[in-house]
Amino acid sequence: MTGPLAGIKVIELAAIGPAPYGVMLLADLGAEVVRVDRAAAARGQLGAEASMVGLSRNRRSIAIDLKASAGVELVERLVDDADVLVEGFRPGVAERLGLGPDTLCERNPRLIYARMTGWGQDGPLALRAGHDIDYAAIAGALHTVGRPDEPPAPPVNYLADFGGGGTFLAIGVLAALVERAGSGRGQLVDAAMVDGTASLTAFLQGLRAIGAWSTERGTNLLDGGAPFYDSYRCADDRFVAVGALEPQFYAELLDRLELPPDDWPQHDRDRWPAMRARFAEIFATRTRDQWAEVFADSDACVAPILDLEEAPAHPHNVARGTFTDAFGAVQPAPAPRMSRTPGTIERPPPRPGQHTDEILTELGIDDEAAMVLRNAGVIG
Repeated sequence: MTGPLAGIKVIELAAIGPAPYGVMLLADLGAEVVRVDRAAAARGQLGAEASMVGLSRNRRSIAIDLKASAGVELVERLVDDADVLVEGFRPGVAERLGLGPDTLCERNPRLIYARMTGWGQDGPLALRAGHDIDYAAIAGALHTVGRPDEPPAPPVNYLADFGGGGTFLAIGVLAALVERAGSGRGQLVDAAMVDGTASLTAFLQGLRAIGAWSTERGTNLLDGGAPFYDSYRCADDRFVAVGALEPQFYAELLDRLELPPDDWPQHDRDRWPAMRARFAEIFATRTRDQWAEVFADSDACVAPILDLEEAPAHPHNVARGTFTDAFGAVQPAPAPRMSRTPGTIERPPPRPGQHTDEILTELGIDDEAAMVLRNAGVIG
C-alpha cells in the first residue's frame, strides 16, 4: 500500500457499519489492513457482512473462529506486530473472547486499541441495542432534520453511523498514532456514535446558546425554514437545491428567477410563506436540468439534486475524479486528497478468508499446521 499511512498495520475484527467505514478511511490512506472474518463466512454462511461490500476495499481477509482458543491465539499473533486493532462488538464481548484491551495491550504496549460502539463503553445504555437513528435521536441531531409538521426524517445512516461513528473512529486512531510517535505507547480509543454525533451538533448548540437557533424544527435558516435554503420540485418531478444564504447570492437567485428584489426582502419572515410558494411555482415551470443550465454560471447557490447513479457523471465530479471505477465498480475516490502521498484503491473487497493461507504463511504457520487448523474449523 502507498499513502501517508503506509507501514501502519491495522487488524480489523469484522463488524458492520461505522467500524468498517472508519477502517476504510485508514486503508485508503495507505494502512495495511487485515480483516478477521468469521470462519463460517468463509464457508459460505454469510450474514450482515455481505452488505459491507462498499466499505471493504483495500483489505486482506483471514477467516478465524474467535470462539476457539486456537483462533484467539492466531489473533494474538496478528496483533503482536500491529499498530492498531479495531473492534465493533458490544461492550464486554471482546473481553469474553479473550481479546480485550488489557490482554492485547499487555502483549503489545504500542498497540492502539480502537473500539466502535453506538452508546460507548459505559453509561446506562451501553449494553442496549441501537442503530443510527437511535444514537442521532439522543444526541439531539435527529430532531433537527425534517419539516415542522412532520416527524424527524431518518437521515439514512450518514449521520450517526458514518459521520458521528466511523469518521470519529478514524480521527481517534490518527490522533493516537501522532501521540505514540512521542510517547512510544499505545492507548484505548473509545469511539461512540452518540458522542461523535453530539460533536456534529456543536455549531447548532452554539447558535442556540446565543438565541440564534430555535428548537422548533424547520423554522431556522439551515433546516428548511428559510425558502432560500431548501429543495424545490421541478417540472420533471426531479429537484433542485437552493442555498442562497448571503445577500449577494440571494440577489442573484432573484435575478435568475426574474423576481423584483424590492418585492421579496430576504429576511422578512412574514413574507417567507409567500416567497416559498412563489419559488415553488417558478421552479415547477422547467425541468431540473433546464434549471441547472440557468444557474450553471451563477453564484446563486443552486444545484441539481442527483441520485446515486447520476452523481458520478456530473461534470464537476468527473473533472475532480470524485468517483472512480475500481475493479468494475463505481465508488467514491479516497478522500481527503494528499499532495505527496495520495490515497489509492489497490485492493478490491476481499471474500471472507480469501487471504487466510497467505497471512498464515506470514505468521510462520506452515501448510501442515494450517491444515490441522482448517480441519478443526479454526480457520475458513
